[in-house]
Amino acid sequence: MINRIKSFLIDREARADAGADGHSADQLHLAAAALLVEAARMDDTVDPAERDRIAELVRWRFGLSDAEAELLVQRAERACERAVELYGFTRTIRESFADRERIQLIEMLWDIAYVDGTLHDLEASLIRRIAGMLNVSDRDSGGARKRVLTRHGLTAADGVP
Repeated sequence: MINRIKSFLIDREARADAGADGHSADQLHLAAAALLVEAARMDDTVDPAERDRIAELVRWRFGLSDAEAELLVQRAERACERAVELYGFTRTIRESFADRERIQLIEMLWDIAYVDGTLHDLEASLIRRIAGMLNVSDRDSGGARKRVLTRHGLTAADGVP
């Protein structure tokens, strides 16, 4: 009897930690970081600047320490190597992030795509696909892209496609 009560309380605590949608903070962080890693991998090269920027973005977005951000990026890289689709990551984000947070993630993805100063066709295609999967409108995604271009000191011509 005591074990059942104890189990009930532990399960209840775990559900509270996971939130109403059932996703823990770790799952949310991993899903977002995995999408960023996938964007960096689109042009077949994850250069150190992209990897550093991913760590910087997750550190800022999720309030992580340097070590925690590095560990998250490593976990995300492994998750991307094992994943055969993006749906699991995008579903986790879509179910848990508010509209503003999903737009912010799209902005982070554009940031990764432009870290090297140019946009690869496959990067743009991936971000548009992820935006659709996250229910982020073309207008909001375009606004996020423009903010990134401005921050990087680029013009729309640099951002073609």
